[in-house]
Amino acid sequence: MPKQELEFFDPAPIPWQEIEGSGGMIHEKLVSSDPDTGDYTRILEFKPGTRTTETLVHEFWEEVWIVSGRLHDIAKDETYEAGYYACRPPGMIHGPYDIPEGCVTFEIRYWK
Repeated sequence: MPKQELEFFDPAPIPWQEIEGSGGMIHEKLVSSDPDTGDYTRILEFKPGTRTTETLVHEFWEEVWIVSGRLHDIAKDETYEAGYYACRPPGMIHGPYDIPEGCVTFEIRYWK
């Protein structure tokens, strides 16, 4: 089953879910998903003071748009602000991140 058909709607009522292992610093709202493929779209919130320690490499495509705030890629020593966009193919290295003021991103993940 592909992602469900959704006309414009307010995602505010969707509850935030804590990302496991984040110590309460990172939360997500899953706004659309395909249980068969694992593809999904989410809003991700990083609380002020979030600092990740892992270098990330995924087996899927990931598109990310920074909605608000900024994040600093520690390994690359680069800071990305609201309005920045990334399209990462499988295997692209990114992170870890320092997010002193907090950040909200809109992410789309898919396997093909």
